[in-house]
Amino acid sequence: MKKSLFALLIVGITCSFCHKESNGTETPDPIIKDTVVQYPYEKFCMGADLSYVNQILDHGGVFKDSGITKNPYKIFKDHGTNLVRVRIWNNPAWTKDPYGTAGTQLYSDLRDVEKTIRNAREHGMAVNLDFHYSDIWADPGNQKVPAAWKEIKDTSVLKDSVYNFTFKTLQYLNSKGLMPEMVQIGNEINCGLFYSEAPAGFPSLSCCNGNWKELGAVLNAGIKAVRAVSNVSSIKTKIMLHVADPKNVEWWFDNIMSQAKVTDFEVIGFSYYPFWHTTVSFNDLGTKVSAFKNKYKRQVMIAEVAYPWSTSGNDSYNNAFGSQPPVSGYPFTIDGQYNFMVALTQKVISAGGSGIMYWEPAWITSQMKDLWGTGSSWENATFFDFAGNTIKGINYMNYKYIFPIQ
Repeated sequence: MKKSLFALLIVGITCSFCHKESNGTETPDPIIKDTVVQYPYEKFCMGADLSYVNQILDHGGVFKDSGITKNPYKIFKDHGTNLVRVRIWNNPAWTKDPYGTAGTQLYSDLRDVEKTIRNAREHGMAVNLDFHYSDIWADPGNQKVPAAWKEIKDTSVLKDSVYNFTFKTLQYLNSKGLMPEMVQIGNEINCGLFYSEAPAGFPSLSCCNGNWKELGAVLNAGIKAVRAVSNVSSIKTKIMLHVADPKNVEWWFDNIMSQAKVTDFEVIGFSYYPFWHTTVSFNDLGTKVSAFKNKYKRQVMIAEVAYPWSTSGNDSYNNAFGSQPPVSGYPFTIDGQYNFMVALTQKVISAGGSGIMYWEPAWITSQMKDLWGTGSSWENATFFDFAGNTIKGINYMNYKYIFPIQ
């Protein structure tokens, strides 16, 4: 997810009933408690990126469910979330800067990530750890070299750096009993890694410039590190590779597997923001998911998505969504957001997809600061109204979906 544009505007759910998948493995069926459906992560990932939650809580954010102030992790679990996605940056010292002399706490560093994963685990949710491999946002327009690696001139040294950073992070988390169920090697890496404002002589990993082999070598180093820790962990972590926009999936994965020789991964992830990613229509999205699954023989997930429930804002931070035309049939209302997410999820399920992760559904307004504003540029696309109460959209995760017969 691209954030700088805002300046412009384990799971171990035990189940009594299981069914056999076509590969012979047992997958838990949904658990229904008091008419609320709870889907096990293994059946379908109902994910929420909660990377901002700790920072919001530290700066006055209040989350409510039915008017009662609650722990946001509990709120999401109660409404069907079975996986928490969380990003990690190499050294995000800049996250202190917007607070001036009051800025003492880093966010999206290892300690903050540890706190998020611990909260997710305590509430019975799995985890997807998203390595950005940068000190700041990584996305299709920004893949910056972390400051600690700027002097690197050789691809083999860069491979070692990526391996060691990945390995040490996961080794530490595993030692705390917090090994994630899924890891992303890079975030929205459409054109690769480390190509934005790279210093002279830094290894070129831009696949848009044809450097597939070099990109593959570094991605494989990160994958190797995940496997090394997973092999000694009780949790066998799945690996996701993630690009933005479904139109890029086949081009990218064809080349990453054939030219870059990257094949040791389980999950194809793509971001889908219908106002920005318009080449593949909403009506055709299910067909694409099915095609990706059949072609690559891997799980397919939407790694990021969001939809606004209002065109209004609740602070002076310009909103990313709301000025665009809505998807036909899904107005920017509370019901419109809910109905869009239900329809999208059913499309992915019917197509054989394995999950959806909603991006920052808890980024409500507060005194949280970043480089572009105070509050939130996303508060009209969360699952909370402007008073911090849950809205209908959060319940898309416990809708009674129809799954294909295996």
